[in-house]
Amino acid sequence: MTDIAAMLLLALAGALLAALPGVIALRVLRQRSITVNIVALLAITILAMLAAVVAVAMEMFLSRHDLNVLLIVLGIGGTVSLAVGVWLGHRLGAEAVWAAEARARERRLEASRRELIAWVSHDLRTPLAGMRAMAEALEDGVVGEPETVAEYHRRIRTETDRMSRLVDDLFELSRINAGALKLSLAAVSLGDIVSDAVASAAPVAAASGVRLVADETAWPTIKGSEPELSRVVANLLRNAIRHTPSDGTVLVTGGRDADGGWFAVSDACGGIPEPDLPRVFDVAFRGQSARTPKSDGGGGGLGLAIVRGLVEAHRGRVAVTNAGPGCRFEVHLPA
Repeated sequence: MTDIAAMLLLALAGALLAALPGVIALRVLRQRSITVNIVALLAITILAMLAAVVAVAMEMFLSRHDLNVLLIVLGIGGTVSLAVGVWLGHRLGAEAVWAAEARARERRLEASRRELIAWVSHDLRTPLAGMRAMAEALEDGVVGEPETVAEYHRRIRTETDRMSRLVDDLFELSRINAGALKLSLAAVSLGDIVSDAVASAAPVAAASGVRLVADETAWPTIKGSEPELSRVVANLLRNAIRHTPSDGTVLVTGGRDADGGWFAVSDACGGIPEPDLPRVFDVAFRGQSARTPKSDGGGGGLGLAIVRGLVEAHRGRVAVTNAGPGCRFEVHLPA
């Protein structure tokens, strides 16, 4: 019993002698990575066991043969433990970063949803109030002049079209976010899609005094769904025309790259502040501090979010940069 008590005290003293500096080291390393802390903790444990064994061996409670056996076992076990600790630390670190990014992304999405509800409520309430007022005026006979009646009818139709576009955008965005978007992929000519979109947007550009120019280049054939790609080009053109001042130019260019085809829409919006560039494709984002928006009521802040969703559904990518007198939206699509 006396020998056992002595061994317990010697082992405890040796372990504490190694563990106490280790505790101080852990406190110093608490701001370092998860991997460093896990490896340090395992190293302290191994050193404490080693110190306890050496302390007991020094008092001749262990033979040299037994000490060598224990040192070999501790060495192998410690090496394996440290290797596992490094692997586990990298894995936990990656999971922690992923979890932090997921939480940040969820907070951004929640903020975007609240902003979207606020914008949509405003964008629907304003035209509805105007339409109700004009409808009541027509119903009560407050206006009777043919010109005024025709103007009221025109305004009601215009507001109805704008609300219809907003509802269509909401439906398209909900399909993208819900994963319900089904693409009918086929080989399509990017030049035909751009040509049709430019022809449709030309009257709007002319009414705003904006020059709409499409590059006469050899447009590539890409793999995609024609209706969705037409929506992408139309949204980018409408966004560019809306934010380009009169006498400005919207230029559409395209070409081939190593992955497939690309096209770009460049406008003269005056540029986007650098802090706002990462948020341009967020839902309901309407940063306009450096842009020149038209007074046409704008959009619902959904057009560019839909562009990103449709492009990513095609396994492509879209990006925006400040270039020249405005912005350049570039879309890359697979061949």
